[in-house]
Amino acid sequence: MIFFSPVANSINRAIVAIAILAVSLGSVAEVLAADTAKLWPHTQSDLAPDPAVHFGTLANGMRFAIMRNVTPPKQASIRFRIGSGSLDENDSQQGLAHFLEHMAFKGSTRVGEDEMVRILQRKGLAFGPDTNAHTSYGETVYSLDLPQVDADTISIGLNLMRETASELTLDAAAFDRERGVILSEERLRDTPQYRAGMAAMNILLEGQRVPMRSPIGKTAVISNAPVELLRQYYKDYYRPDRATLVIVGDVDPTTLEAEIRERFGDWTAETANPPAAETGSLKTKGETFDIVAVPGNTTSVQIAWTRPFDDSPDTTAKRRDQFIEDLGLQVFQRRLSTLASKADAPFINANAGAQDILKSAHIAVVTANVEPLKWAAALAAIEQEQRRIKELGALDSEIKRELVEYRSVLQAEAAAASTRTTTNLASMLVDSVDNDAVLTSPGDDLSLFETLAAEVTTAEVNQVLRRTFSGNGPQVLLQSTQAPDGAADAVRLAYHASNAVSVSAPSNADDVVWPYTSFGKPGAVVERRAVDDLGLTMVRFANGVRLTIKPTKLRANEVLVRANIGGGRMAMPDDRSTPIWASPAIVLSGTKAIDFQDIQKVLASKSVGIDFSVGDGSFLFDGRTRTEDLEIQMQLMAAYTSDPAYRPEAFKRVQQAYLSGFDQYTATPSGVLRRDFAGLVHSRDPRWTFPDRAELSAATVDQFDAVFRPLLSKGPIDILIVGDVAVDDAIRLTMNTFGALPQRPVAQTLPHQGSVRFPAATERAVVETHTGRDDTAAIAVGLSIGDLLSDIPRSFVADISTQIFENRLIDKFRIAEGATYSLQGNVDLSTYLAGYGFAYFYLETTPEKVDSFYTLFENVAADLGSTPVTEDELARATEPAIETLRHQQQSNEYWIEYLQNASDPRQLDLIRDSLDGYRKVTADQVRDFAWHYFQTARLWRFEVLPATAE
Repeated sequence: MIFFSPVANSINRAIVAIAILAVSLGSVAEVLAADTAKLWPHTQSDLAPDPAVHFGTLANGMRFAIMRNVTPPKQASIRFRIGSGSLDENDSQQGLAHFLEHMAFKGSTRVGEDEMVRILQRKGLAFGPDTNAHTSYGETVYSLDLPQVDADTISIGLNLMRETASELTLDAAAFDRERGVILSEERLRDTPQYRAGMAAMNILLEGQRVPMRSPIGKTAVISNAPVELLRQYYKDYYRPDRATLVIVGDVDPTTLEAEIRERFGDWTAETANPPAAETGSLKTKGETFDIVAVPGNTTSVQIAWTRPFDDSPDTTAKRRDQFIEDLGLQVFQRRLSTLASKADAPFINANAGAQDILKSAHIAVVTANVEPLKWAAALAAIEQEQRRIKELGALDSEIKRELVEYRSVLQAEAAAASTRTTTNLASMLVDSVDNDAVLTSPGDDLSLFETLAAEVTTAEVNQVLRRTFSGNGPQVLLQSTQAPDGAADAVRLAYHASNAVSVSAPSNADDVVWPYTSFGKPGAVVERRAVDDLGLTMVRFANGVRLTIKPTKLRANEVLVRANIGGGRMAMPDDRSTPIWASPAIVLSGTKAIDFQDIQKVLASKSVGIDFSVGDGSFLFDGRTRTEDLEIQMQLMAAYTSDPAYRPEAFKRVQQAYLSGFDQYTATPSGVLRRDFAGLVHSRDPRWTFPDRAELSAATVDQFDAVFRPLLSKGPIDILIVGDVAVDDAIRLTMNTFGALPQRPVAQTLPHQGSVRFPAATERAVVETHTGRDDTAAIAVGLSIGDLLSDIPRSFVADISTQIFENRLIDKFRIAEGATYSLQGNVDLSTYLAGYGFAYFYLETTPEKVDSFYTLFENVAADLGSTPVTEDELARATEPAIETLRHQQQSNEYWIEYLQNASDPRQLDLIRDSLDGYRKVTADQVRDFAWHYFQTARLWRFEVLPATAE
């Protein structure tokens, strides 16, 4: 929610010292630590922190926050934040803050090199999803999501954070081996979007420190810096007075506080605290015009205004100012969205907003993504709309509409406060520290909103909007693949031409009435049965619609709804390209009786949503709502199903978005892989193959309509409802909506899958090229296994075997050789395509390392297929799989996904058997699986190489 996004503030130490005494955070020694440590933002604010959080500060200055939370039960999240990042690096250290984050996994006083990951795997943490870290401009954060909260697991988590704090060995040889991994990450992130974004930041924050200190750093430093520079950074900035430990989960705060004090109380800094990095002053600017031309980038126009960053404390008054600004900008955003939905829209989409940039400036900006040749028209459109709202203001009706939507969102958050998830809460606490913001409770957020909403006036909003679009600017920026004729002068002329056009105030929009309250006579239930062990109720209505209900209390007041309709890709033509890619246009089209913009308007007070996607075996409408709005949610989804509109303007908008971003795919090897992988592994069947530019350009809305309408209007309907709902209520609401529709077939008869198969093994790789850097390549390899439901036990063995294979590849290719950052493996077994499924691995590396990867792959496959893995290696793959599944099962998202094919009893068996299925996997099964499936003679190879190599 924009209204309550964190805002930054500075430390007024005199006020803070008094506040600390008032709130009794701890001992006198802890109060004295205020001289060297930042204190909690609520100690200098009139805002009360969430009462569920226990805050504290150690005598050495380290802060900690503990929050008991039981969603999901028996789990916890640890976040260890160091208040230092790339902004603190000197010129010779650029990139070492991020490098140090990597080295935290490379050995410490009591943990051997690379042993940290193995320790956590034995406890059920999957590296990446559960064990992670990130470095940004002002912080480095280490994250552990613990699947258990027994004393041993908590102790291990705290011990590893304590080791990270001051005990890292920073071995020179390990440092040298990791250089290649960092350089691989730098290549992976060096996309056209990244380069354009950095160039834009340089323009907006000209002369300041932020544009000169990207967290990824300088390749020359990464390649050549001596380890002593890293060690010095570690001594200077990993210190208790810059550290914050956050623990959220099913824990006892009192017991945990004692353990934190015992483990971290002896941590001392070795050097004096370096002064805060000077970010520099915002350069005063008037009207400016710039171009950022980056091959492979999309085209956009932007107008921005900057003013100095406000570092005052996070208070009610400051949030009030932010709320009023956000309210006006939401009105502006709504107007831009309405423009984008029109048939003659001058841009594909546009966004307006304001935010603080890295404690360096406050920026208000309006940006439009456009077709390359229409940038001038788009610039005129956003300039005139911005001027219209600045000069003539928002209308009372517009403000009221936004207040209704604000209230709806905050009410939903307050209602679900008791079941907020542990991982989200931990991240929110860390974000509040990074932004010097008070973490307030959802109930207090709603209460503050009601107070502010009652007193805010349209005149006040319009006054603030005039200030929003002031300061340095307007700073006009065109981003494109190449500069237009006339360069920046062309942009200036286009802007001034638009600025000479007078604007008039908008008229009040007509009130809209929701037209879909009745779908005919409610349907009759002809079959109802319970699946007691899974807590399901399965219903069939007289019109053939089926319903599966899974009541849960996993998240208070949350209900997920999915409508599976028709046969998905498998029911579509397989002999020609069809505009499957245009599926977002279905939602953007609205319905025959009401367009998308009016749907948003009339349902602003309701917490409902709708998304549409194309699956292999069905078309999917998805919605997320709160319990009291489930009736409207069902009406919304039934309206899209029974009365769709395929509006040309919506189709055109999606088409132009794809065409405008088409070159981005070829600009990086990972982009080519994302674009073409699905088509290649489905034997180039057009239903899974991304179209080329000519096919995209030639597609029409009539083709779109002809493909989707008959399949959605005549296909079987299978509804899933999961969440905080009573079974009888779910049946009644479905009976009144989908159950009242005309007759549908009970089951889909899917056509034969035709030529779809996993591609045959290739001794020589399928090769495609990218237009990006000539020092980067991507590899994807796959091996056919078979489908999911015909042999469920095999699927568990496949998952574990693939994970072990991935771990070994990472050990050799990433850790030992430093040849990649991105190596990942996975298993994709179909529930619809008979006999279809595969294991695959993909990575980014340098072109000269491609052959050595295949050699390594062959060696790992041979060893895994001939020798049983150790019990430890098996456990390090199995325990994360089990704990990840246990965690997923505590979410409504898991159930809505895994119940999608609930009419097939094998799908229910899969749910029942999953935990035991992983536990039963043996070392011998892994060996036999690898021997049968991971033979290099069965390997399909795909490479993306630089075009310059041809």
